Amino acid sequence: MKVLLAEDDIDLSDVTAFALRRQGFTVVRSYSGAQALEHFEAEQPDVVVLDICLPEPDGIDVLRQIRAQSEVPVIMLTGRSDEGAMVQAFNAGADDYITKPFSFRQLMLRLQAVTRRARSQKSTGQLAVGRLTIDRDTWSVLAGDEPVKLTRLEFKILYCLASHFGRVTPTDRLLRFVWRDDGGDGNVLKTHISHIRQKLSAAESGLAINAIPNVGYILNQHHASGAPTLVRSNAS
Repeated sequence: MKVLLAEDDIDLSDVTAFALRRQGFTVVRSYSGAQALEHFEAEQPDVVVLDICLPEPDGIDVLRQIRAQSEVPVIMLTGRSDEGAMVQAFNAGADDYITKPFSFRQLMLRLQAVTRRARSQKSTGQLAVGRLTIDRDTWSVLAGDEPVKLTRLEFKILYCLASHFGRVTPTDRLLRFVWRDDGGDGNVLKTHISHIRQKLSAAESGLAINAIPNVGYILNQHHASGAPTLVRSNAS
């Protein structure tokens, strides 16, 4: 398995890379944001370990650019312990977050967890949430045995939300995932989500898409009050 380790602290990078290689990982090292993006494109790593305070650009910007093109697992490293930094990382699309100093055992456990989730999704090509089976290989959605007819854009929106079932998906992340850099805005997204809600309801999917004002959207089990019930599935 190939790990992109983006860390500008050379001593920490040396120690971490050495420990990862002893565990059988192939390690690609980067020391700046620009180098991390270059190596990501060239090496296509299986997982990224990314320092939040990289220079030129910083880790959050690197993560956003990775998320615009890939769902590869990303673990953020930071010396900052404030909650704001953690929220910023997760909103940008991080899968996990480790505060320095950390033990190598802690990093290995986090790596195992995020790569296990990624392998589970990749091996089946499907996500199962509520009564839905969402197949990214065939662009199809089933509610039980009945097909749910979605447009291609609606499928991409639903797939992105289902990939983060039980967690808020920020609006800007949805826009990047669905439209890349072309044609999407919050109002267009809202219209498509309204159509998806109607189709999920008609299919008796047992799911609801809730808007979190000024943040994003969350796909979750239907709740009678209309408020999101924060639970997580194995697919997340």
